[in-house]
Amino acid sequence: MTHVVIVGAGQAGASLAAKLRTVGFEGDITLIGAEKVPPYQRPPLSKAYLLGEMAEERLYLRPAAFYDEHRINLRLDTRVTEIDRAAKTIRLSDDTHLSYDELALTTGAHPRTLPASIGGMLDGVFAVRDLSDADAMSPAFTAGKRVLIIGGGYIGLEAAAVASKLGLQVTLVEMADRILQRVAAPATSDYFRALHQSHGVDIREGVGLERLLGDDHVTGAVLTDGTTLEIDFAVVGVGINPASILAESAGIDVGNGITTDIHGRTSAPHIWAAGDCASCLFHGQTIRLESVGNAIDQAEAVAVNIAGGDAPYVPKPWFWSDQYDCKLQIAGLNIGYSDVYVRMGDAPGVQSNWYYNGNTLLAVDAMNDPRNYMIGKRLIEAGRSPDPALITDPATDMKALLKP
Repeated sequence: MTHVVIVGAGQAGASLAAKLRTVGFEGDITLIGAEKVPPYQRPPLSKAYLLGEMAEERLYLRPAAFYDEHRINLRLDTRVTEIDRAAKTIRLSDDTHLSYDELALTTGAHPRTLPASIGGMLDGVFAVRDLSDADAMSPAFTAGKRVLIIGGGYIGLEAAAVASKLGLQVTLVEMADRILQRVAAPATSDYFRALHQSHGVDIREGVGLERLLGDDHVTGAVLTDGTTLEIDFAVVGVGINPASILAESAGIDVGNGITTDIHGRTSAPHIWAAGDCASCLFHGQTIRLESVGNAIDQAEAVAVNIAGGDAPYVPKPWFWSDQYDCKLQIAGLNIGYSDVYVRMGDAPGVQSNWYYNGNTLLAVDAMNDPRNYMIGKRLIEAGRSPDPALITDPATDMKALLKP
């Protein structure tokens, strides 16, 4: 009987295993996770969980009984250290071997860390990626404490929002000219800068970290503008790297993540990849998407293909971020945009920013505007691009744009 082994028990791995059963796969499934807990949601770690509004059990993607009921052998607290492609086996952290017929790599990503030479290994310096990270930093989030957030992307901004809501003194530094510079237009950066400043966050753009201070525990920071801050702890949010070392060491092609074809196959026979660790094709470009939606959709396509189907993976990118009382929803990808058109809502804080390349709609950032998010998403997925003048006209019936 065919044995599918899935390495990585995050959103992609759990989705792949479940989908295999949904499409009628009757063989053996082994899902291997490095953590001690069953597969869980990661986005709430830097939001509701860190705020204390969500218990650990509510993070779990499925009840523990699900895996037994669906004959999924869930092996936790186990790492895969080597792939032997010729023998079709993997070596586990307890030095045992496991054979496979089909192997799926859903190994996710690792947070980028600061070098030890500038204080990255001091106590009180945290990253946000897994449950243990959130648990380790949670006691530090105490009213009155001084925290330095390093990085003005979504992870850094979400951590800043939690810290501010809990009554901490928050300073955020972003080395680029503006927060969200890598992923969003100036209009979106302006929105979130104003939002955070209204909640007392000290945002310093065009300023990086030179080094952290302290003997064992971090006590301060020297910034690139010469400023010295006294701090109680620091949160590092400077992006993630795909966890592709296992694949690379097995001779599997790796670029920006593990290289896959449109069906999720890697360069090695009988080995597949999905989720944050894997690349995919989008409008003729090789990209890597870091999102829950991509992890689920790509993994489910791979499951169909492992089971003998033909499911080309066509990404339909969407993302979200919760900060204070603002829900940001993003549809599409703004890569290559030339113009941004802003549509203001009918209430304070409601806004959508529409990205175009010439006359082609690429993406929408919707802040507290779920209706226009859904309209934008449907337009993008249908390949339709309204006249930008209609987008910015307050009199436009946006729903009418969906009519043929």
